[in-house]
Amino acid sequence: MASDGEDMGGLFKMPEIRFTKLFINGCFVDAVSGRTFETTDPRTGDVIASIAEGDKEDIDLAVKAAREAFDQGKWPRMSGSDRGRIIARFADLVEQHADELAALDSLDAGKLPAVTKQFEVLASGAGSLRYFAGAADKIHGETLKMQTRFQGYTLREPVGVAGIIIPWNVPCVMFCLKVAPALAAGCTMVVKPAEQTPLSALYLADLAKQAGIPSRIRILYSEEQNSESCSTCDSNLGSKSIPDGVVNVVPGFGATAGAALASHMQVDMVTFTGSTQVGRRIMEASAQSNLKPVYLELGGKSPLVVFDDADLDMAVELAVFGVLYNKVNFFFL
Repeated sequence: MASDGEDMGGLFKMPEIRFTKLFINGCFVDAVSGRTFETTDPRTGDVIASIAEGDKEDIDLAVKAAREAFDQGKWPRMSGSDRGRIIARFADLVEQHADELAALDSLDAGKLPAVTKQFEVLASGAGSLRYFAGAADKIHGETLKMQTRFQGYTLREPVGVAGIIIPWNVPCVMFCLKVAPALAAGCTMVVKPAEQTPLSALYLADLAKQAGIPSRIRILYSEEQNSESCSTCDSNLGSKSIPDGVVNVVPGFGATAGAALASHMQVDMVTFTGSTQVGRRIMEASAQSNLKPVYLELGGKSPLVVFDDADLDMAVELAVFGVLYNKVNFFFL
């Protein structure tokens, strides 16, 4: 296992791995089973860290926290402008910690840090949060002209608890791209990051907490609770002020944690980016549970249609870029 600060082949220094546990109801906690799995550097196969392995029991706890936060908490009941200000603070923190997030994704997914920082963490990650921060107070219904004397109107409301399953290729981008609109709408959520790349999702969960997502409640924790230190949660204190479960992150495997999230009766919608095969299973899980809406981005790998009048040199360059964007050595060609 590489040590913090170690030079990673001249590309970047090994970042500090601060968060390796599940993030549920505002604190980092061990999995119910106590099991962990290893996340590795795809360049070398070296173990980066041991990550708490979420399972059905942990998904149940995270969904319960999210359900209570939606049904009883302040986040869905805040004004859109208030939510927007908090999401904007989240974007500020992502920008302030861009180096750390880029290093984590570079280490976990085999990326080039400078490109990851500029195009994924800053432009896409923080950019998505900032865009939806501005959209939070612009969620409007419509007034409908009726043929009778009745008045008709539509009202857009948050759907409830969102299950979010993200892929390994652009972890920070996918986290922010899916979490930001859910936050803006007033939803609560459980995020299941890819088992190959859990590190940045856990780091982002802590940044969300620092930003004030959501309002805080007072609860009493047992002194035996095994919590990982985070910015606003001191495991040495019996009484804590912690977030009420708006954002929960449960690393684990698709066949266990992902399947439990997709089929959970208290989850109101699921979004998934990944393979077509798994997308079918998620649709099936929805149909066999509570018929929750499912939003899928599936399959494909850089499809490209080149017409007769195209610039072939440019077409070849774009094709190579599309296929090898996530490969570090592409940028040294």
